[in-house]
Amino acid sequence: MDDLKIGCVVMAAGDARRFGENKLSACLDGKSLIRRALEAVPDEEFQTVAVVTQYEEVAALAQSFGFLSVHNPHPDWGISHTIRLGLEALGEVDAALFQVSDQPLLRRETVRAEVEFFRRHPESLVGLAHGGVRGNPCIFPAAYFPELLRLREDQGGSTVIRRHRESLLLFETEARELADADTPQALRAMGEGRALV
Repeated sequence: MDDLKIGCVVMAAGDARRFGENKLSACLDGKSLIRRALEAVPDEEFQTVAVVTQYEEVAALAQSFGFLSVHNPHPDWGISHTIRLGLEALGEVDAALFQVSDQPLLRRETVRAEVEFFRRHPESLVGLAHGGVRGNPCIFPAAYFPELLRLREDQGGSTVIRRHRESLLLFETEARELADADTPQALRAMGEGRALV
C-alpha cells in the first residue's frame, strides 16, 4: 500500500557501556557509526525520521540530514523511554520502523526493500532477519503502538514481538548487515572483513 504513512525512529540515545566510550562516534573506514546509521535511512520512504539522542553532536548531524532531532535527557530510563520519545515525535503514522545505530554494515537499499515488503503486508510485524533469526530494523503497525508505549525501563520492541509471534514476518538479508558493533573488537573485525558474512 503506497499510501501508508510510515515513520522512522533512529535510536541513538544509549550509553553503550559495553563499548567503553560513546560508540556512536567510533569509526569504521573513516566514517562514524551514527553517520553510517543515518545514511542507511531511505528517507524518501518515511513521513518523518526522528533521531532520539542525548548527544548534541548527534542532534546536529541528524538536523544536517533533514531529520527531526529528539532530545532524550534520561537515557538511564532505558530503551523504552527512547521508544516512547521517538513514537510520540512521529505524530500520526500508520506504522513505525525502529532502527538501531550500531549496525554499520546495514545498507540503505536493504532498509528500503524491507519497507516495501511491509507495504505489501501492512497488518504484520516485520523484522529484518538472516537464516530465520530476527534482528533490526523492525516495523510495527500502529495497532501495536499502545503496547510499545507501555514498555518500561529496558524493555524493547522484542517484548511486544514475543507476544505476537504469529503476526511476525521476516525479511531476509545477509548476516553481515545484522551484525552489531557492541565492542571495539567487534568493530575492528568488521573493518578487517571478519564480520559475519
